[in-house]
Amino acid sequence: MKHLRNHILILVGLLMASGASAEEILYRMRLDGPIGPTTAEFFERGIDRARTDEAICLIVEMDTPGGLDSAMRQMVKPMLNDRIPVVIYVSPSGSRAASAGAFLTVAAHVAAMAPGTNIGAAHPVQIGGGIADTTMAAKVANDAAAYIRSIAEKRGRNITWAEKAVRESISLTESEALSHNLIDLVAPTFPALLDSLHGRQVVLRTETRTLQTRNARTVAITMGFRERLLSQISNPNIAYILMILGIYGLIFELSNPGSVLPGVVGGICLILAFYAFQTLPVNYAGVLLILLGIVLLVLEIKITSYGLLTLSGILALALGSTMLIEAPGHLFRISWFVIGPALLVTALFFTFAVGMGIRAQQSPPYNSTMAGKAGVARTEISESGTVFVDGEYWQARADQKIETGQNIQVVEENSGILKVKPT
Repeated sequence: MKHLRNHILILVGLLMASGASAEEILYRMRLDGPIGPTTAEFFERGIDRARTDEAICLIVEMDTPGGLDSAMRQMVKPMLNDRIPVVIYVSPSGSRAASAGAFLTVAAHVAAMAPGTNIGAAHPVQIGGGIADTTMAAKVANDAAAYIRSIAEKRGRNITWAEKAVRESISLTESEALSHNLIDLVAPTFPALLDSLHGRQVVLRTETRTLQTRNARTVAITMGFRERLLSQISNPNIAYILMILGIYGLIFELSNPGSVLPGVVGGICLILAFYAFQTLPVNYAGVLLILLGIVLLVLEIKITSYGLLTLSGILALALGSTMLIEAPGHLFRISWFVIGPALLVTALFFTFAVGMGIRAQQSPPYNSTMAGKAGVARTEISESGTVFVDGEYWQARADQKIETGQNIQVVEENSGILKVKPT
């Protein structure tokens, strides 16, 4: 009986161990929108977590128009060198893996697409979207073509069609990509993808692994608060608006010391803007031009230039705004629908509002009829004090002592100081 009991305990232990090991985990994350530094950071965090927890694989559902070359390469490197299988799934229908997204899809251990999606159009666009020097454009294109060829060769994909996506900007549907061996499978839904992945072998850096995804528990990886915040403010348009608002806030605070709120709000906006600029390809010559434009507009208020400083300031603002973000194509560039209103509001603000305010502060008070007006002493007055006359506070003096709150009458005004007497 004792031996039988031991055998039963051993059997139960084996069953429990097998049951515990039967539940495998796979991680799932989603990438939407342009590929940038925040996207790359989020992706690397997902790979680190999948590796630490020894997950079956990391499935990345993706829909992207492309993005920055540096961020894309930052994401490709761990896929080519890590020990965790990465599955790129272009979904849902209507999604795309364009430009940088095509590189990521080709680099995945398993590349899948949903029906109604497309991949390609990966020709590198010159910084700022303009026409670059022919030699430089050829260098950039050759570099990108060599990179995608090496990735496709490592993954056993169609090198010719991968290179055409870069050099000729071709774009393929999911069925065309499958027939040309640019992807591995087409799956209409996520459960269908898991069924197709089950039993598939993937080659990692040091081993070949068979995926067991059919009964695996799926765990979603989502962006944290910091990543969500960065993702939102890393939009070049939002970062640009934050910078303009920050400049306005500081100008209000400096022109009205002690208001506090404009300075606090302006400081927060500027900090957020420069924090966002850390994640964007910022050209700091653009930042300097914007600051120069603000300085020129302020000088227009102080110096009579008959509009020359205003025009120069607006021109500097426009040039700085267009140069601010050095990015390919339109994905990370500031929209003219944002730049235009910002320039117009800034020009009107400095030309009229700030100008009129400063001129009003510099003009002497209108006091030609102060003599004979009545008021109230706000402080005790002998040699000096303060009175409230005609809706304003004035410095005052008197030949005899006047108590606080006593009614007074203005005798005369001299250089903004009233001579008063009690009434």
